[in-house]
Amino acid sequence: MRDKKINPNAIPSGLNRMPPSQPKQNRNFDQLQASLLHCPKCKRAVQVRERLLLVLPDGQLFEYRCVHCGSSIGERTEKNSKPAKIIL
Repeated sequence: MRDKKINPNAIPSGLNRMPPSQPKQNRNFDQLQASLLHCPKCKRAVQVRERLLLVLPDGQLFEYRCVHCGSSIGERTEKNSKPAKIIL
C-alpha cells in the first residue's frame, strides 16, 4: 500500500470552510438561555429560573436560580445591539 501524504490544512470532502466574514453574520447563538444547570446544593442538574438582576448601560445581567432550593447557580449578560443613551 502506498503512503499518502496528508495535508493537515486539507478539508475533508463534503465540508466547506466558512469565509472569515461569516461568523460575524451568523448570530444564531448570541441569545442562548440555560434550561438545566448543575446545582451544588441539590448535587444534580436542575431546572432553573432566569431573573433580571441588573440593567446596565451596555445590556442586562440575568441570574439563574435553582427551582428546588433557590440558590444562585449562574448568570449571563445580554448585550444591547445599540448603545444606550443617558439623558440627564
